[in-house]
Amino acid sequence: MAKANKQSKSEVTIEAASRLLADSYTLYLKTHNFHWNVTGPMFTTLHTLFETQYTELALAVDEIAERIRALGGRAPGSYKEFGRLARVKDATGTPNAKAMVQELVSDLATVVKTAKELLEAAEAGDDPATADLATRRIEVSEKNAWMLRSHFE
Repeated sequence: MAKANKQSKSEVTIEAASRLLADSYTLYLKTHNFHWNVTGPMFTTLHTLFETQYTELALAVDEIAERIRALGGRAPGSYKEFGRLARVKDATGTPNAKAMVQELVSDLATVVKTAKELLEAAEAGDDPATADLATRRIEVSEKNAWMLRSHFE
């Protein structure tokens, strides 16, 4: 009976990690899109900051996917799956630089919420490695949001 309960907790953790992967990958794609398309007086600053952030996200999505695999799950890896799982939405059109920053700040708050859900699942499942991953994603996402917000405060 205990084994079935552990499996159930593991499945909950895998599902939460899959949502974090989908949100993080969607944010990666949006940040990369904004890097390519930002214009205006803050072009150089934002172009560079977006590159820093999407590069970090590229490493993060790999870590999240590998953690899902280590837990025995299958990492989602298609736009269709990400679209079903993600709360972060694709960019539409090409917003101005300020709107790009506002969207990314909002999306980072979504990633923080998703990472906190993973943290709760990992703690309930007695999974300190996944809890650590979730905590790091919260920390980095909050820092990235602060860096973006600082451009317009």
